[in-house]
Amino acid sequence: MDDRENNTPAIGIDLGTTYSCVAVWKHERVEIIPNDQGNRITPSCVAFCDSKRLMGDDANYQAAINPANTIFGELQKEQCTDAKRLIGRRFSDSQVQEDMKLWHFKVIEGPSDTPKIVVTYKGQEKEFLAEEISSMILGKMKETAESYLGKPVKNAVITVPAYFNDSQRQATKDAGAIAGLNVIRMINEPTASAIAYGVKNKSDITGKINVLVFDLGGGTFDVSVLTIAEEGTFEVISIAGDTHLGGEDFDTCMVDHCVREFSRRWNKDMTGNNRALRRLRCACEKAKRILSCNTQDFNRFRLVA
Repeated sequence: MDDRENNTPAIGIDLGTTYSCVAVWKHERVEIIPNDQGNRITPSCVAFCDSKRLMGDDANYQAAINPANTIFGELQKEQCTDAKRLIGRRFSDSQVQEDMKLWHFKVIEGPSDTPKIVVTYKGQEKEFLAEEISSMILGKMKETAESYLGKPVKNAVITVPAYFNDSQRQATKDAGAIAGLNVIRMINEPTASAIAYGVKNKSDITGKINVLVFDLGGGTFDVSVLTIAEEGTFEVISIAGDTHLGGEDFDTCMVDHCVREFSRRWNKDMTGNNRALRRLRCACEKAKRILSCNTQDFNRFRLVA
């Protein structure tokens, strides 16, 4: 889809819990756009420092030394905030209240029961809505696309979890507007996956086929059943999901286990040390990635934090 005023194509943004990416339709195929670090995915991470605000890889690199002011795109249960899990929710929401017990940052009640994230930025205490944090990540994706295309970008399609309610979808759309984007459509994440499958394999599709889309991301889990017809139409038959089941939650389970083991062996409680918890989480994520790829020698593996 093209913007008729400046002939700039609309971009597609996968606003993820842990990582986000941006793509554009080019040369009759989808091109994933690399960021300024040359990576095709960008951490959904925003950090507030004494002198400046960091986003993406730069924010992720310093998370271990500045955990209280490093905010992730989805509400992580241990050290940071997951704006994707918080967006569109009320402060009084039981899930928000439950998660707040595990966060090492401050969340207060704003007007109309909206949760606000409190950080220290340039020596001052600042308050942000979840939409504002998400807009910073979307803005980073917009900048990445503009640098690649060499022209301003206005229109965007954003993917959202299938189980997002109307309030969460509107909040995501508001985040896009804050980032300077005209959100022309929001597509459910599993539906987007099915469309990508259908476009790539359209020559092999005859009649109607049912497709099960299993989407296990960094913080959210979606399962959808869709029917794809030969003429290229997609019909969603059923959806289900969980906002607190993903890679980050696996990391949390590993962190909890290591904290208990550390307490048992050394009689020391790590839960009050945000920096140590952040380092431990990074080590647990690394261990998870290694264990996910290896098929043998598990007994030799040791976690070194």
